[in-house]
Amino acid sequence: MRLYAAGPLFTAAERAWNEWFAGELRARGHDVILPQVEAARFITRGSIDFAGIFSMCIRQIREADAVVAVFDGTDVDSGTAFECGYAYAMGKPIIGVRTDLRSGGEENGVNAMLSRCCQQLVYVPAFNRGEELVDSVVAALSALKTAVAR
Repeated sequence: MRLYAAGPLFTAAERAWNEWFAGELRARGHDVILPQVEAARFITRGSIDFAGIFSMCIRQIREADAVVAVFDGTDVDSGTAFECGYAYAMGKPIIGVRTDLRSGGEENGVNAMLSRCCQQLVYVPAFNRGEELVDSVVAALSALKTAVAR
């Protein structure tokens, strides 16, 4: 399945976690679009082409079969929220992922608008890496594939 990986990508730690997570999904047979890879070409010292990043992300969401969105943080990243709304409007299935130990919101710390646009919300309160998280996301994607095949 071709997946668009939505999530914050503003710090070195976020980008490293995204790379790890995408690698784990790829190792399990998924084709993962990681926006931060192509976004790097729109960022030069002292300049960011925001229009270019926006257009690239829209194109990549259109090319994906589904979106896997990271909902960590006290409030979900606004870009991730937009990407989920756009994917939802296009009829793309969304799997939400949350590892954050903080609670609040309607479902495991996630805003009702986001939790309800997801086919499934995977919540594994962990310290960001682990087989349980990846296995849970892969199971959600398998269920999604089965539902689409029917």
